[in-house]
Amino acid sequence: MPPPNRAKTIGRALAAIGVLYVLLGVPTPEPPVAPAPQNAQSFAWNRDAYWRELESRFVASEGAGCDQTGATLALRIEALDTRMAALRNTTTAPNSTILDSLERQFFELAPLVATCASRLPDYARLQSTLRDAVKRQSRRWDMRTTSARTRIYRSLYGSRGALEEVMLHHPDDGTALLAGRDEPSATPAANVEGVTIRSGDMLVSRGGYPTSALIARGSDFPGNFSHVALVHVDSATGTASTIEAHIERGVAISTAEEYLRDKKRRILLLRPRADLPALVADPLLPHRAASQMLARARAERVPYDFTMDYRDPATLFCSEVASSVYRDNGITLWTGLSTISAAGLRRWLSSFGVRHFETQEPSDLEYDPQLVVVAEWRDRDALAADHIDNAVIDAMLEGAEAGDVLHYDWYRLPAARLAKGYSWILNRFGGVGPIPEGMSARSALRNQSFSARQRALAAEVTTRAAELEREQGYPPPYWALLDLARSVVAERS
Repeated sequence: MPPPNRAKTIGRALAAIGVLYVLLGVPTPEPPVAPAPQNAQSFAWNRDAYWRELESRFVASEGAGCDQTGATLALRIEALDTRMAALRNTTTAPNSTILDSLERQFFELAPLVATCASRLPDYARLQSTLRDAVKRQSRRWDMRTTSARTRIYRSLYGSRGALEEVMLHHPDDGTALLAGRDEPSATPAANVEGVTIRSGDMLVSRGGYPTSALIARGSDFPGNFSHVALVHVDSATGTASTIEAHIERGVAISTAEEYLRDKKRRILLLRPRADLPALVADPLLPHRAASQMLARARAERVPYDFTMDYRDPATLFCSEVASSVYRDNGITLWTGLSTISAAGLRRWLSSFGVRHFETQEPSDLEYDPQLVVVAEWRDRDALAADHIDNAVIDAMLEGAEAGDVLHYDWYRLPAARLAKGYSWILNRFGGVGPIPEGMSARSALRNQSFSARQRALAAEVTTRAAELEREQGYPPPYWALLDLARSVVAERS
């Protein structure tokens, strides 16, 4: 046995540790949840019967075979292409029946193209044409109105969804990289993986992490993208860099190679229109904007903005990296701001530190009429997993609206708070700690718990989707994946 004095000292030390553990484990009050933005409206297709009818048409056309449907399909693609081309020379309102008709015809081609792999490149080209035509029309719309926002979302998000449903039926074809419109630009250029990128371009991407899926889907208009990076190309060397705000380390600069090595499932390349008045007056404006953000990232440490306050440039989330410097140069991006109004979703995001629910979501940058889609790339091997992650998040968010909360292991809070203190010290000296600057210990634990749950649910949905594909002979479409996700979430609640 230790001597009495030593035993007393050990006892006091253990008691002090116990008291410290208890104190570190005392939860602080939950932060208040900000109200929903005024006049926010969420989008829902509400067309389940129509989607299932299209699936039935696919089954029927698959039975007939491409030999019987191919000639009719070619004529319908040609006719729709002609109608879309004519749209460029007309002016339509967001609620135009012409746009309704084009949307319906594009959707109804999908079951036929799914049976004819040779027509997939034509269908992909049609999707690009439709997107470009609608974006041209949207230049005359007020993107703050519900009708304009709904139309451009239906056309762009909806046509992408239809194309990807077809792509999943032909996993070996070569449509991973699809060209959009090569918008002219006077800024320095670089060739990256066969694509010409320009200084001032924006790369909108989707990561493969559970939080990436939450960012993409957690909006009144659920999307497919979770991150924005600003491109800078050095005018002297032609070296391409990306400037991004990372949750873990704030604003950072990466080479193009480093950017592509990071986990991404899809990338959209966006460029400001050459005929914007600000660019007509100063064609190098995008390059100057990118150069300003590059200089700032090199000169100072800019923390990540977990609150998603796009008005305050002191800290930056990913969208702000682009929007703040473009705003400083006279161009306001996100002409239609993103809103997050669902009560359960706001409660979840608030527990992660979000305080502003009218903001700039990455997915919504595509809908800005000031920007042109230059190219789009998808990781074909991860496309099915991407859809499953979306379905799982959608089902989880339905649970949030029903009252589900984000749990964490309470007994881990003291250790997390110590890790937060250690991270704070590292941050003061320019280092990166285990818990990001601006994120609380509880938010970090919730993030870990949320990610673990999403991965477990996605793994089960993946297994059931594979079983369903073996039974029916084709990959389950998104609405079937959502049904599976809802069942798995209900079973594990």
